[in-house]
Amino acid sequence: MTDVYTLGEALGVVSSGRVRHESEARLDVCGPEFTTAIGLARLGHSISYLGKVGEDELGTRIVTVLRGEGVDVSDVRMDPSASTGLVLRESRLGRPARAVHYRTDSAGSRLAPGNVPIDRIAASRLLHVSGVTVALGWDARDAVETAIGAARTAGVPVSVSVDYVSSLWGSVREAEEMLGELACSSQVLFVGQDELDLVKPALLPEREVIVTRGAKGASVRSEGVRYDAPAFSVPVVDPFGAREAFVAGYLSALLEGLTPGERLSRGAYVAGLAVTSPSDWQALPSRTDLP
Repeated sequence: MTDVYTLGEALGVVSSGRVRHESEARLDVCGPEFTTAIGLARLGHSISYLGKVGEDELGTRIVTVLRGEGVDVSDVRMDPSASTGLVLRESRLGRPARAVHYRTDSAGSRLAPGNVPIDRIAASRLLHVSGVTVALGWDARDAVETAIGAARTAGVPVSVSVDYVSSLWGSVREAEEMLGELACSSQVLFVGQDELDLVKPALLPEREVIVTRGAKGASVRSEGVRYDAPAFSVPVVDPFGAREAFVAGYLSALLEGLTPGERLSRGAYVAGLAVTSPSDWQALPSRTDLP
């Protein structure tokens, strides 16, 4: 039995200062489910990842990294007719970093319902998906719905991270409709403070809703009691990947049956270590690193 099954798009990432002036950049690979999968694998959990990448150097690098981290990539497919997607991140002093996505008709966006292994999801302890995947197009949305349907039929809990990226949606109304529906399918819901209005119908007492607030920490309400945890205080090199790392830490503690407060603390710790590196995932802790 796999602890967590997840699916989504992994892509290349180029990080730089202001592109029009810089002559150097950093190349890495990333993706919300990609980072969460690695985070969970490093903490000792068995993870299976479903996605499509191009039959290119970036796609090969993604598969190599996942396999090297102990993630099961037997369901990953390489598409010779499409390229692996790319995101360009620009950082400018005193301003929020800007991300520009190049993923239209990417291999990852071609993930389809026919790629979803019903039996493998049914044999998992938990299914985890994100709002980024449903923003990629109808095929990817249908793939997520198929995976959730398989989990429901088998009684497998569903974890959802809202992950609203405005540039991937045609309108806020479209995002609200799709993300609200996705959130309502979950038993465990990760939502940012600034995303709460997008998923109001899902904010019910019977759902485990974890609200992340960046440097202000995170909270969860369980059985009528609210638990809070501060963010882990570290020098921040790059904030990207923090949410995905938090999700990995929280789900790890959930799988181990820890208390809500302990889940928050582990999530905050894993997220804190993640932001000490320019990579979304390279500074993620191993099991022996946990306090």
